[in-house]
This record gives sequence, structure tokens and C-alpha cells, in this order.
Amino acid sequence: MRPSRKGRGGEGAGGGSISGHVSTLHQRLFHALNLGTSYYEGKELKWKCTDIEIQRHVVRSIAAFLDSVSAETLQNPLFKDSIPHIVGALVWILQCKSGAVLSIAANEVVKLLSCVPNSILQHYVLDLSHPLLSLLTSHELEVSISCAIALNMILSNMSVKKEKQVWEMMKDAKTVECVVTNIRNFSGETMPVEYFQEMSSLLSVILWRWPPSRYSVWNDAMLMKVLEALLLKPDLSFKVAVLKLYSSVGLCGNGAKKLLENGKLLLQTMVYCMDSSHAPSVRIEGFRLAQCLATDEQGCLRMTSLCCDPLVRAIVCGMNRCSFHSGKILNDQMSLLVEACRLASITRWAGQHHIVFWKQGIDKVLLDLLLEDFQIKPSQHLSSLEEQISLVQEGLGANFLLTLRPYIWDILGWLATHCHDDFNHENELHINMLIMCACVAFVDAIRKGRQICENDVIHASRSESASKAVLMMIYSPSKYIASTARFILSQILKPNGKEYLKHLLHFLNYTTSGFNIGLPYIFQTIINLVGLTCYLGLPQYQRYVSGSEVMKTLLAFVRWCWSNPLPIKRQSVAPHLYNKFSERTCCWINREWEGEDVRLLYGLWAVAELVHHFYSVSSDKLNNMEAQLFSLLQEICIRTTADGPRWFAAYILSHFGFYGFLSKIGKRIGKALYMEEFADVQLILATGKALSVHGVVLAIRCPPLLPPGNEKTSNNSSMGDDTEKLSGNFRKTVRFSTHVDGQALQTLLDFVYFGYLEGEEELVKRLKPLAKSCNLQPLSLLLYRKRPNWGTSIPNCDLALGLGPVGHQFSDIILEAKSSGLSWTCSVCSLSVPHKHVHKVILWSSCDYLRALLKSGMQESYSQTVKVPVSWEGMIKLVEWIYTDQLPNPPSGCLWDNMDNEQKLHELHPYIELCWLADIWLLEDIQDACFKVVVSCLDSARDLSIKVLQLAAKFSLWKLADFAAACMAPLYCNLRDSGDLEDLDEFLVDMVRAASVRHSQGGG
Repeated sequence: MRPSRKGRGGEGAGGGSISGHVSTLHQRLFHALNLGTSYYEGKELKWKCTDIEIQRHVVRSIAAFLDSVSAETLQNPLFKDSIPHIVGALVWILQCKSGAVLSIAANEVVKLLSCVPNSILQHYVLDLSHPLLSLLTSHELEVSISCAIALNMILSNMSVKKEKQVWEMMKDAKTVECVVTNIRNFSGETMPVEYFQEMSSLLSVILWRWPPSRYSVWNDAMLMKVLEALLLKPDLSFKVAVLKLYSSVGLCGNGAKKLLENGKLLLQTMVYCMDSSHAPSVRIEGFRLAQCLATDEQGCLRMTSLCCDPLVRAIVCGMNRCSFHSGKILNDQMSLLVEACRLASITRWAGQHHIVFWKQGIDKVLLDLLLEDFQIKPSQHLSSLEEQISLVQEGLGANFLLTLRPYIWDILGWLATHCHDDFNHENELHINMLIMCACVAFVDAIRKGRQICENDVIHASRSESASKAVLMMIYSPSKYIASTARFILSQILKPNGKEYLKHLLHFLNYTTSGFNIGLPYIFQTIINLVGLTCYLGLPQYQRYVSGSEVMKTLLAFVRWCWSNPLPIKRQSVAPHLYNKFSERTCCWINREWEGEDVRLLYGLWAVAELVHHFYSVSSDKLNNMEAQLFSLLQEICIRTTADGPRWFAAYILSHFGFYGFLSKIGKRIGKALYMEEFADVQLILATGKALSVHGVVLAIRCPPLLPPGNEKTSNNSSMGDDTEKLSGNFRKTVRFSTHVDGQALQTLLDFVYFGYLEGEEELVKRLKPLAKSCNLQPLSLLLYRKRPNWGTSIPNCDLALGLGPVGHQFSDIILEAKSSGLSWTCSVCSLSVPHKHVHKVILWSSCDYLRALLKSGMQESYSQTVKVPVSWEGMIKLVEWIYTDQLPNPPSGCLWDNMDNEQKLHELHPYIELCWLADIWLLEDIQDACFKVVVSCLDSARDLSIKVLQLAAKFSLWKLADFAAACMAPLYCNLRDSGDLEDLDEFLVDMVRAASVRHSQGGG
């Protein structure tokens, strides 16, 4: 280390000045460091000294020097040059673990981290972290506290590039286990509160940065009990520390579910910390935890079921800027507003909490966040609409709280879309002004649409949110909100509405010819699609978009989006939806209603409004363009999994006489309609015509068509040895009066079996009351051509209910799995082997092999049991696929990652069995699905390859065996030399060897 060459008031080259006092302290530090500096292995100059007194002297010199540091000093080269020497000395002293100087050395590390710029310290993250990690378990509480503080600072500000190395270091030091043990052993009677605060804060940061660390924390029952007990302590600092830790646990979907299992105390504490009587920093922790727990709809509904009113009150209070007594909003208050607005996004899901939001005056709060000086005056009730619009334009133009605008528009849109049709709020002025604000912002977005560029993403984000809010208000179920939004938007558009529409159509036409996908074009495309859909909701503009050219443009756009899918979720065009927590989540499976490409949804919505106003023809009278649209929509209905696009596709199809939802399972079970052989229910029309149907299908999909359970016309005993039903006998007979239209009922059965029906307008009129009396709400919505409300789920088309009590009374056959040697009891029958009560009609419709077996006329076709040559685990997955068309997935995320190889292989074994069985039973779909599951799991656990290769060979699954061998190929030499291949026969070893050769030659 070099001494300072400057005296009093000296200044280093290119840096700030330092005083004579600082220069003196620097020289003393230099001399102290020289006492322990030597060449390490004759090459590198390092500080190493085991003398306690010298160590103490150096630490004191470092302390004095760091205490003298000012903003000017930080820029001086002498200070910067000193950092590596200071770090080197502190690291050595910490590694020596000498009790005499350990505490003050740890304190100086904290001081160093506090005063040195983060950009400089990034070079020393690894050097400092290693000794600090080892001292977390120190018996000296002051040392472990200081080390926790220091590590917290390092990990919070560490660059992403260092994460992998630091995580490996922490795994070697078993840091997570150490910190968890420290928290478990915490005693409030003998330890300071600061100890728990710092340890929990450190653990929180670790969980936030490294998802693999989370499982061991939320799965630690003892730790969870300790944390729950600490929530009961009256000291607020304990509650805040626990909530912060819970927020990091909740980043894991499985962890969040665990927290909510017995979450009453947690939620009570969370809401308590949100109270306005507490500091903003305390309230923010409550809001952040709630955001984590409400990442999906199930979490939101769980929270609102336990504490709906107090939670919503806390959210609205947190958003109320009037609660801040100071005129200017401070930084921590602004952070509080942002977090409260983020949590208010739970309004995107329907539920009772919407009613509470309105009761708590959310309209007034939102208005106060938009317009800084808005005050309700009696004269404003009488002012003209033009004056109110001018007032709003002026208020929005003041750019007040711009950061909050996207959240406000989102909340307003969700509130509007989840209102009931008879919604009537007490204060119309607030509602009207909010609608006016959104409409003004929307028109501004349309006007500026052509000006969006790369550096204006934030403005574009606000424009997208405002446009979406207006879209949701114009098509709100609330008649008041929808009519008011249409009227106000029409008035604001009056001067230039036609010009804006012309530009909007021109842009969309240009987009479909070039299909630009850059970010600015994506923003513009979405805003213009939303804009066109809003225009279609305004009667005075509809005639300007009625031509076939507009339909051609939209059809081309939707077809292109469908054929060229891009991952453009709403988050891609709404940056405000991202925060430092949302980017670090794991184990959440969120399927957004709008799907993977939000452009497809908005394109379908625009087509839907165009068709609704200008098209209504039967599917057998389509022109070429309409036929293309019809075919595309049916494909979307079958292949997409997102509810939003499927709903709008079905809604559009209803205008062409097609009502319902195409699905693979509907196509399968539809084959059985009117099939006599397995029918067990007879429907007799007033004309005397009898329809043979299947009780299990009606019980699942249309229970009102069946008589009450106690009205049985023939024996209905449960399956098992007691079964008395003979082929051709009906268990139930249902007679219909002359009030039931026979043709309508037969058509309704098409929907019950296939999931859809086709019919002309005259038949649809007769179907409407029947569908309503049968409580088929999704069908009723389509028959009445009611627009789908945002967030509405697609009706469940599967037959899973037939596997439970609903289907037991109609069960007529048993599937028996390979015996496992375990004891077995059944609530339905007395069989003591693993089995499942199922239904011949469903088996017959799902599998060619079983269809042939059940209709062969041989002994097996009359048997009450079909033996399935796979394990119970494999058979239950097969049954679930037959009844739902979905193969259950093995555990994923942290649940999978924390299994040992034996557990993982146990999970994969049923899928390998099913691959083999599917080949025999001619179930190509399930074979492909099982193969994909095994391949996916092997990609993340290649050390299972040897066992999977053996199993694949055992079942003659050579495609799977080839893949397992390819996984082993890069490691062939290591596996051979270690003897791991000795368990394989020579043929399989040759497979691996051949795969290795292909790999070495670049063939994969």
C-alpha cells in the first residue's frame, strides 16, 4: 500500500480533495497495514498476520480512516487505492476468528459496506462473503449480528453475474441451514431483537435471490411454528420481520399455498401491519406479502374468504393520499401508494371484494390520485359536459402522480368489468369523472398512436392501460357504466373521431400486410385493436367500419397471430406489472385469461363486435371469407387452452348457428349419443318417442334431466359383486310433458354429449328456455349471444365428476390394477385389490382396444372387471386421461428438485408403464404425452438415465431407450470408468456407446 503524497488539503489526481486530518489517518492506516503485509508464495502482496495486537491496531486504524470518509473523499484515488488493502486485512482477520478483535472487525466490514460505492465493492463480494458466512454461527451474538448485516448488504446489492458463485459458496457453507437453525434457536428472553431481525432479513434476501433455497424453508415445520409464535408477540418489530420473510417464502407457489393452509393468524397480522397508524415501511411489508399470496386467483379467494372487509379497507386506506397530512408526498409515502395500488389489482378477479371496494369509496380515492386539486362543488353538478371535459383535460395534463396512472386505469377497468347489470352507485359524479378521465386518456392515446417510438415505452404503457379501461367500461355488464362511457367517449371524439378512426384502420391494414413485431408496433397494434373495438361499441361510428375490407383485415391479422404465436403476454406491454418480486417467482402456474398472445384476444374481440353488428348467418350459407373465419375459430376452440380466446371464438361462432365449445373429449363421448348397448336411462317424449342415453353423462353435464336420486324405476345397486343390471335394462326412465319440445331436447343432448350444438334461429328460440331450466348457463349465454365477461371460465367439458359419488350409481364395470400386495378398502364395494369403478360407455368411447373388447361377444365382454396390467399409480393416470383428456403431471419445481433419485424414479415409473400399455391399447395420444413427461424429467435429472434405460428396455420402448442413451452419451467415458454401466447388459451398453460416438461426431 502506498502512502499519501499530499499533505494538508491535498488532492489526488482526478479526484476530490482530502483534508490534512484524513491524510494523516490514511498514513497511519498505511503504516499499520505494512506491519502485516508480505509476499504470498513469493508472488502476490497480501496481508497476513496472526499477532492479535497488530490485528487490533489495524482494525482501529481502519475504523478511524472510515469514520473520516466524506462524499469528497470517496472520489479521491487514495481512498480507492486503499480499498483492496482494507478488504484484504479484514478478510484475514475474520478468517482467524480471534475473539479479541472479531467483533470490531465485523463492525468495520459493515461500516466499509455502508460508505464505499457499490460499484467498487462488486470486485470484493466473493472475498468478503466467505469469512462472513462462516461466522453466522458464532457464539458471540454481536459478531453473528454484524455478519448478518454485512451479508444482507452484500447480497441485496450484488450483481446478477455473481449469483452463481455466491450460491455455490453458500451451499458449501450450508448457509440456509445455519440461518434457519439460528432463527429456530432464537430466544427473546436471552437474545436481542436485532439478532432475529437480521437473521430473518438475511434469510429473506437469500430466498428472494435463489429460488432453490425456498423449499427447505417453507417445508421446515419447526421453523414455521417458531415464526407463527413470534407473530403473537406484541413487539411490532417481530411482526414486520416475519412478514418480510413470509414475502420471500411466498415467491414460491408451493410456499404460498403452505402459508395459506392455516393462514388466519398470518392474515390478521398482515392486515394489522397495513393499518394507517403504522409507519409506511411497516405497511409496505403487509402489502408486499399480500401481493405474493394473491399471485393467482386461488390465493386471492383464500385471502378474501378469511379477511375480505379488513383487507379491502386497508388497501383503500393505503391508496388514499388524503391520509398523508403533509402537502408534498414523500418518497416512502409514494412507495406505499404504489404497493397499495399493486395489491388493488386483486380486482381483476370477480368476487365479494368488489362490493367492499365500492363501499369503501374506491371511486373517490382513484379520482384523488388522478386529479390533484379536484374538489366537489355544488356548481359542478350543473356545469356542462364540455366544461367537465376541459376540467379533466387540465387535471390530467398536470401530470400528477404519473407513476400510478397505469395501476389506476387497470383497477378502474376491473371494477367496471365485474359490476352487475343493475349496478347503481350513490355518487354518480365520481363515476362519471372517472369515466371521463379514462376516455380523455384513451382519445389522447389514439391521437398520439402514430408517434409511439422506442424511447416512449412508459407513455405507451399508460396508453395501453387507459385504452383497456375504456374497452372494459364500454362493454361493462353494468348498463349505467356502459351507457355513460359510450356517451362521454362519443362527445370527446366529436371533433376528430372520424379522422382518428381512418388512421386507426389504415395502421391495422398496414400491420396485416407487413406484420411488424417490434415493440413500438406491438404497442400501436394493441392500442389500435382496442380502439377499433371501442369504436364498434359507438352506434354513430359503426357504419364507417361495416365494409368487408375491415373484416378481411381483422381475419388476416387473427390468422397470422394464430399461425405465428409470439409470447406477448400483457406484462410485455405493461411494465408496471413487473417488480423485483414478480421477476423472482417460482412454482407458480398462472394461465392468464387472455392467453400467451394478448394480440390474439384483442383481435378476436374486434372480430366479435364486427360480426355481432353486421353478420348473422347459418354455417351452411357462408361465403368464402366467412367459411375461412368459421374454420379458424373452430381450430382456436380446440387447440388453445386460454379461456379468453376460446370464449370469444365460441361467441363469434354463435352468430353462425354454432353454439358451444369443441373439444377432443366431447368428440369422443359424442360417439355414444343414442347408442343402445350401454344406455341406462330412457327419455320418453310426449309423442312417445324414446331416447336412450347414459346416466353418467347426464349426471355430470346436465343433472336436471335426471329425476331426483330417490326416484328409481329399476335396481340401481352400486358396482361390485352385487351388480344386477342386465344389458338392455334401464335404471331410470324420465317422461317429458308436452311443454318440452322434442326437437329442442334432442338438440340439447348434442350439447350435453359433444359440448356444442348447431341450430337455426327458430330452433334456438325453443332451446333458450330449455337450456335455462337445465341451468346450462354457458349455453344460455351463447344462445342469447351475450358477450363473455372478462375472466369468465370455460365450462368444464371433462367427465371427472363421474369418478366420484356422482358417477358411482351408474358404474357398470371395474378396472383392476396389478396387485401391489398392499391392503385395500373401497367405500363402494368389498373388493380388496386396487381398482376403480368406471363406466363402459366412457371406456368404449375413449379406446379402440377397449371398444373391441367390450363388443367382442367373448367372455371378456361380459365380465364385470377388466384387468389393467400396470400399477395402481399408472392405472389412475390412465383413468384420469380417459375422463379428462389430461394426463396428470408429476411434481414439478421445488417439489421435484428436492426429491432423491429413488423418489423421482418412483414418480416416472407409471408414465413408462403407460407408454408400454398405450402401445398395446392403441392410445397414441397418451403414449406421446407420457413420452414427453419422461423426456422432460430426464432433461432436469440426467442421473436417472441408467434406470430409465433399463425400464425402457424391459418394456421394449426403444424410442425412449434411445433418448436415455443419448442423455448418457456425453458422460459415457466417466460412467464406464466408474463402473456405473456394469448393471446394464451388453446390448444396452452398446446403445450408450453408439450414442456417445454420435455425440462426439456432433450428431447430438
